[in-house]
Amino acid sequence: MTDSNFATYPSLRGRVVLVTGGASGIGAEIVRQFCAQGSRVAFLDFDAANGPKVAEETGALFIQCDLRDIPALRAAIGEVKQKLGDPLVLVNNAARDDRHGMETVEPDYWDERMATNLRHMFFCAQAVAPGMRAAKQGSIINMGSVSWMSGQGGMPAYTTAKSAVRGLTRSLARDLGGDNIRVNEVVPGWVFTERQEELWATPEAVEKHLAAQCIHRKVMPPDVARMVLWLAADDSAIVASQYFVVDGGKIF
Repeated sequence: MTDSNFATYPSLRGRVVLVTGGASGIGAEIVRQFCAQGSRVAFLDFDAANGPKVAEETGALFIQCDLRDIPALRAAIGEVKQKLGDPLVLVNNAARDDRHGMETVEPDYWDERMATNLRHMFFCAQAVAPGMRAAKQGSIINMGSVSWMSGQGGMPAYTTAKSAVRGLTRSLARDLGGDNIRVNEVVPGWVFTERQEELWATPEAVEKHLAAQCIHRKVMPPDVARMVLWLAADDSAIVASQYFVVDGGKIF
């Protein structure tokens, strides 16, 4: 059931939704929120431990897939189409913000970071576009990051990939808009997932971060997921090629 304090979108009921990286964190919450709207949801992830748990909890279809393997990715999306139908919503969520020093990066690691954080977004969009074109409707939502916007250091391959999401979003919006397919970007700030809490959310770091936000509370996965819902629903039918920052009004 949806939370009665928040919106229910009739246009999402029964709509086929594909989410990448849906086994944990923001992605898992996005899966939960779409399932609560009555959407027919599939999610892809390489996490064989958490994926089945989210699927059992929500009723969504989980397909284990390494998104860096494009043939496997294409096969997984083909399975989604076979079992649920053509996705009319794609949420390109999967990413991994591993820290790394500039001096440690070798070409193979750079390429792997691009494959983890950027390349699959294009190939997912490529795979779902024919079905959206045939339906003359669709919404593709790419997940960006404020990290590059704020000039964050300590992970240059990640921030480079995330900055490229802006260009990919605008290019796809232009290429697909003629078929009434909307492409937009959601840009989360520091979202306090279990991973973030475990690895980096020291009391000192959290206090400093929240003091720089206009709204002095933690940004949580449902805050991001509800923006994604709006962009997927027909309520945003004329919105394309835009980005929406969900960060509590962080002052850089």
